[in-house]
Amino acid sequence: MDANRPYQHVIVVGVDGAGQYFRDADTPCFDRIFERGAVTYRALASRPTISAECWGSMLLGVGPEVHGLTNEIVSSRPYENANLPSLFRRVREAMPDAALGSFCDWDPITFGIVERNLGVTHATAPDTELTPVICDYIRKEKPTFLFIQFDSVDGAGHGHGYATPAYMRRLHEVDALVGDVHKAAEDAGIIDGTLFIVIADHGGTNPPGGGGGSHGGWTDEEKYVTFAAAGKTVRRGEIPGMNVRDLAAVVLYALGLEAPAFDEKGWTSQLPPGIFEGTSPLYRDISHLTGAEPRVSKTPHTSETL
Repeated sequence: MDANRPYQHVIVVGVDGAGQYFRDADTPCFDRIFERGAVTYRALASRPTISAECWGSMLLGVGPEVHGLTNEIVSSRPYENANLPSLFRRVREAMPDAALGSFCDWDPITFGIVERNLGVTHATAPDTELTPVICDYIRKEKPTFLFIQFDSVDGAGHGHGYATPAYMRRLHEVDALVGDVHKAAEDAGIIDGTLFIVIADHGGTNPPGGGGGSHGGWTDEEKYVTFAAAGKTVRRGEIPGMNVRDLAAVVLYALGLEAPAFDEKGWTSQLPPGIFEGTSPLYRDISHLTGAEPRVSKTPHTSETL
């Protein structure tokens, strides 16, 4: 165990399409886990508010204008960019023996944003089926860095509309899966040394006449998302401002790794203010970097083309 690392483990649970709706849904597990944590419901998504653009920003620490990933690209070819390594590569190079895991319902994240041949344990299945596999992995391997993506909330938004009763019901059900993952870390005896995070990639909007929802634009319902962190050095309260790409800087800091220098044409992930005790980082407003034209996603990932 490295005493110089703030945390020995980081677990990130990504809830696709959840937007800011953890604030309004019946989520007792989320509320319990982050009761003393740092939370915001106004983290800024990447633009356009599409999954590959947003998850890519989180795992690479840059905006879509830099990483260039789309749903079509991550679904069709493996990720390789020596000049823009993922969090998994950064952690692996610093910690050759670390247990790393990527468990995603939407598998293009693992194969289109995470490099191959890094020894990352992975599995894909619908959320409810995937969760027991994730929990077994946590109990057995005690991973240094684990990334999870649950997809069914976004599916409910596409199918029934965002913030509708069916959508909120599915978010409540996925909240229980988040609770299962947290309980697995408790069972493994690692929770005291774990930074536990829940984050959404984007929200969604509904057509005036009802029916299935969509996303990709820049309305408040699409661009503002949930971010929550719990851990021994997390400062309780509201995070005043952040972008989803800041997840990368948070993970590196938690594991005691140095982030690249801020560069508007490259790495723009930053440590948000008000998240960790003993830190007062400079936070640069990068809202002017979100100038990409929106592209609307009207269908779930399985058939989404952009």
